[in-house]
Amino acid sequence: MNTVELIKKKRDGKAFTNDEISFLISHYTAGHIPDYQFSALLMAILLRGMIPSETAALTNSMLNSGKIIDLSSLKGYKVDKHSTGGVGDKTSLIIAPIVAAASVYVPMISGRGLGHTGGTLDKLESIPGFRTDLSLAKSIKVQRKCGTVLIGQTKEIAPADKLIYSLRDVTATVESIPLITASIMSKKLAEGIDGLVLDIKTGSGAFMKSQKDSTNLANSLIKTAKSFDKEVIAFITDMNQPLGNYIGNWLEVYESIQVLQGKVKNDLYVLSIKLAGAMIYLGKKAKSIHEGERIAKQKIENGEAFNKFLEIVELQGGDINYIINPEKYPESKFVQKIRSKKDGFIEEIRSVGFLAAVSQSGFLSVLFLFFIYPMLLGLVVFLADPFALELMQFLLVQQLEKQLMQLVFLFQALRSSYAHPRNHPVQAILYPTRNPKRIGSRGVYRAYLSDEIHIW
Repeated sequence: MNTVELIKKKRDGKAFTNDEISFLISHYTAGHIPDYQFSALLMAILLRGMIPSETAALTNSMLNSGKIIDLSSLKGYKVDKHSTGGVGDKTSLIIAPIVAAASVYVPMISGRGLGHTGGTLDKLESIPGFRTDLSLAKSIKVQRKCGTVLIGQTKEIAPADKLIYSLRDVTATVESIPLITASIMSKKLAEGIDGLVLDIKTGSGAFMKSQKDSTNLANSLIKTAKSFDKEVIAFITDMNQPLGNYIGNWLEVYESIQVLQGKVKNDLYVLSIKLAGAMIYLGKKAKSIHEGERIAKQKIENGEAFNKFLEIVELQGGDINYIINPEKYPESKFVQKIRSKKDGFIEEIRSVGFLAAVSQSGFLSVLFLFFIYPMLLGLVVFLADPFALELMQFLLVQQLEKQLMQLVFLFQALRSSYAHPRNHPVQAILYPTRNPKRIGSRGVYRAYLSDEIHIW
């Protein structure tokens, strides 16, 4: 087969055969197809798409590029969760211990940040000593002991996906539904799971900006999972604003601790309970999702979920003293509180993802974001607001790029009274106003073993 001819075939909107997909994946993984050619292929797939049989074949080829973990020695159902990512999304840290405490195995292979979204691995590794690079043998031992493990993708698991995942991030092909589907499912199927709960984000801070695109992705994932005889429940959840009140690796761990201890019951808590309830249901420990939610709440209330999190951290090398006493975590060198001069309400937060993406940019990018881009969009009122002007003045005085990067996320916190970073250059705590006004609500939708999405 000829790589150039296959690129042309997809460019012209034609479907690949199973053998052609297998050739492309195996040869790229082996290093026989250079990045520049595979980049062209990824763009062709983004623009022309794939039919369901192609997506299933792509998933299968990526899955079989490495090992499939054998968890047959663990007696019981194995269920995992996957989120398509967003700002402040730290549900994995909460639901893994909840579900494991309910006696359902959770083999969780997570990723790092992709595009503007934060990665579960990055958050976990902000816990001093925590290891996400366990070998497969070690990860099974941890699972056998505590019921779950949170690790990164190893060289043995879907190596094709690891290569393609990195290439998508730098070739503007992250949003391709077939590529997203194959990436997610190849890793999840390699875990040896029986069931999967999907959290598909939609909105300004998600890869899928519209509910239509999110629905298409949900259906693609459901169909692919069913083609491998897996049970799946898919939720579509709102990412038009940050999830929870904390942004940044350690701060998101801190908020997860607060939820697991039952001290916080915000939108993060509500979503975590729904996802955990679905996982407990798929793990056959509940007769319905509603009963699963009740069990999930109970595991938080009786302390079992938090104790399970401590067990996970300790088994994976983390220092549990910082989990028990999070206030001992080192403070940031730079702290700035920004207060509004007048009372009022923030009606909505727009383009959460765009603001988060600037954390990877420099001084000129910040100036472009806050001066030129808003005016191009006709958002002159943005600069006329006294709160925004005060923040802009502070940004320009600081001079240092690191501090500019810190405060970009602070501006993302417009629904707050004040915000301040802690420990990491790009972190923020979002404190709601006394009477916060929330336009709309976090919509939660369900698709259970179906080709359609139904409103919950």
